[in-house]
Amino acid sequence: MTEIDPDEHARHLAARSLAADDPTAWFEDLYVEAENGTAAVPWDRPAPNPLLADWATGLDGTGRRALVIGFGLGMDSEFVASLGFDAVAFDVSETAVRTTRARFPDSRVEYVAANLLDPPAEWHRAFDLVVESLTVQSMPPGVRERATVQVGQFVATGGTLLVIANAYDENNTYDPPPWPLTREQIEAFAGDGLEIAHLEHLDSRWRVEFRRAA
Repeated sequence: MTEIDPDEHARHLAARSLAADDPTAWFEDLYVEAENGTAAVPWDRPAPNPLLADWATGLDGTGRRALVIGFGLGMDSEFVASLGFDAVAFDVSETAVRTTRARFPDSRVEYVAANLLDPPAEWHRAFDLVVESLTVQSMPPGVRERATVQVGQFVATGGTLLVIANAYDENNTYDPPPWPLTREQIEAFAGDGLEIAHLEHLDSRWRVEFRRAA
């Protein structure tokens, strides 16, 4: 395994991808390198995001569908499925899908490759729970608004969207990606009929629950 800092290397790949006018290609590049043992995925972790796990305490997803956006390497998706949801999780990287299926060979989650900027039409308002954790913030400002709108369109009537993101702090200097979100940018998920049900600023992160009326 290379000794290069995983975050630094991810930023290098992202810069190369952006220079080629392809804002999402670097994810596949990174997962391929990780599969070959020449890089590490910075967001690979042994447990679900604590802000997701805490929010979902006592949640019963039995009989409902969930979508996990940019599933990383599966920990959030597996957690959501453990709550009883019929879970679909997608990532733009085919290699991430292959790696995660191998990691969880008996998973109940349907892992698929898809692009947030051009998702399957049948996903429109099809999910009772949508989890967007740290994905939109990894996309450059030029496509972030489009991605934000698309996230909300997955939420079914009466459904919930949970968004977790790094919070922008004007006193800090960021070397993107990610591009932390301002309050205005996090509130922008409340489009297409969604309304903010609960907004939290927890240390350096947002955790926001949006709902679509039944």
